[in-house]
Amino acid sequence: MGTGLTTAFLGPRGTFSEEAALLRAGDAAVLHPFPTFAAAVAAAERGETAEAMVAIENSIEGAVAGNLDLLIHETSLQIRAEVVVPIRNVLVGPPGARLEDVRTVISHPQPFGQCHRFLTERLPGVERVAALSTAGAVEEVVLGGDPTRAAIGARRALELYGGTMLAENIQDNDANATRFVALGWDEVPPTGDDKTSIGFMTHANVPGSLHAVLTVFAEAGVQLTRIESRPSKRRLGEYVFLVDFEGHRRDPRIAATLERARSRCLSLDVYGSYPRWAIESIAPKASSLNSA
Repeated sequence: MGTGLTTAFLGPRGTFSEEAALLRAGDAAVLHPFPTFAAAVAAAERGETAEAMVAIENSIEGAVAGNLDLLIHETSLQIRAEVVVPIRNVLVGPPGARLEDVRTVISHPQPFGQCHRFLTERLPGVERVAALSTAGAVEEVVLGGDPTRAAIGARRALELYGGTMLAENIQDNDANATRFVALGWDEVPPTGDDKTSIGFMTHANVPGSLHAVLTVFAEAGVQLTRIESRPSKRRLGEYVFLVDFEGHRRDPRIAATLERARSRCLSLDVYGSYPRWAIESIAPKASSLNSA
């Protein structure tokens, strides 16, 4: 984590993306907000920032599909780090608002799924309106002053923009966490505790082609930590398989395994090797659905 690391993130200030950037680089970070993840990635591609912080999966909602597609199809940036942020959602209204008066809830689409139980039980029938970011939703609600409108966001957004906290820790699961990756041009050297992310396509109409690729990793004793698929965007029924595994692409054993796997694939791309984030160090906090 370099001093003064410049990072593009989904703004405005107060998003979970900003929290991830701060966890990555600390108070010395120079952070630049952008209106979308794609705009943040483009800034890093142009060299305006050293990195772009991008959310790729949530423990409740799963993959952030649009950002995975950015990684697969739209950028040559490498994953240089992963950051896992515990997600503690709060419901914010303008000053003087009351929970019982809320008729509309605004947020980024992800928190609606993460807070489904709270919304269903405590705010049944309210309108849900998508925003570009959680912090932007909080800022809009607080500045708008309409007591019937509330926003789901981070506590940091509440602290930055003010307003009234109507409920805290409203996520469905206390283990709710989002995994971010820092994208940049430079490759990160091995640390001894790393992960690698790849994407590959198998040969079409060949029975067992996916099994043949995964067998290479099993035979080499390489531990897979994640696997899923995304459409190739070339034709229906064709997929890119995304795999994360323990180890660095420059480790001799991993390099040899990648070469064997590549020989069984139609294509294989390495998205980066990076230090493993200690997910087990994240301790869930007790949640409360009490209004504040």
